[in-house]
Amino acid sequence: MSSLAQEHKAVNLSQGFPNFDPDARLRRLVFDHMEMGDNQYAPMPGTPLLRARIAEKIEHTYQGLQLNPDTEITVTAGATQALFCAFAAFIRPGDEVILIEPCYDSYRPSIETVGGVVVPYRLSAPDYSIDWEDVKKRITPKTKMICTNTPCNPTGKILSSEDLDQLAQLLRDSSIIHVSDEVYEHLVFDGQQHASSLTHPELRKRSMAIYSFGKTFHTTGWKIGYLVAPPEITVEFRKVHQFNVFSANHPIQAALADYLADTSTYSDLNSFYQEKRDFFLNAVKSSRLRPLACEGTYFQLFDYSAISNENDLQFCKAMTKEIGVATIPVSAFFSNNQDDKVIRVCFAKTKEVLLDAAVRLCAL
Repeated sequence: MSSLAQEHKAVNLSQGFPNFDPDARLRRLVFDHMEMGDNQYAPMPGTPLLRARIAEKIEHTYQGLQLNPDTEITVTAGATQALFCAFAAFIRPGDEVILIEPCYDSYRPSIETVGGVVVPYRLSAPDYSIDWEDVKKRITPKTKMICTNTPCNPTGKILSSEDLDQLAQLLRDSSIIHVSDEVYEHLVFDGQQHASSLTHPELRKRSMAIYSFGKTFHTTGWKIGYLVAPPEITVEFRKVHQFNVFSANHPIQAALADYLADTSTYSDLNSFYQEKRDFFLNAVKSSRLRPLACEGTYFQLFDYSAISNENDLQFCKAMTKEIGVATIPVSAFFSNNQDDKVIRVCFAKTKEVLLDAAVRLCAL
């Protein structure tokens, strides 16, 4: 869709990245560390100071939760690399992995690359709610792992603490590993709280929680994130990470370690993005697109069934070519291309871009 947007000079609200730069101070810190000589390999698990700062960030964010940065935190070359290594470390040919769809489109190919078998549990618009008893029916003796994503790309839904309780009960007395994709942890709206697997005593013992500095600090092109897991799981994860990338970008790690010393750099992100969500929803309120609930992330879903009977891919292509706004068909996040007549819009853009897109969308 981004290629199509470029071809037709459309406003690109498809791919999930901000169109604005990160904080100038953070950019300057990267340059400073390059000048100071932090240009060779970083330690395999991440620089000690950055891992210590991540531990401080987690303690600040999650009610005093304390982690060992040496044995429970690994810095990765983005969240997607962390996901791939998490799957590769534990999935063997024939092992089953339960995916809650629609979901981030790298999960399935990463699992299948190492011989895993994807077992989908498919949600439906408009509320995309999870019936955990229905999920339980998909567990077999071959189930090795289950993946969750909160806040969720593409739906914008969040898991509640009650959801985590039900998941923990479902996994109790099993050896199933939980992969918890929490890259949008700081993008939760309307006064709600992010329910992290790290804060759930049962889930924490079996979870690999994955995070992204790219999502937090508007630096998706820097490809840097981290994984948090119990020591015995971390050991296995690092065996793959070591031979996959060895280590992540050194000057950026050093810069982030300095930058994280100020907790305000990540504490106000929810209000920053909620303002963008609300601005965009207000700008398109006269359109015939019907917004679905967006509880987190920087994605907004819209039901377009009042406008067209086309499938979502056809509709997205037509919008890009004819009105000049590129979006994403949500069917792309289902393994069976389930079409609920819903599209995804990224609102991590400047107000000028959002307003330009809104004017065009209101003409539908």
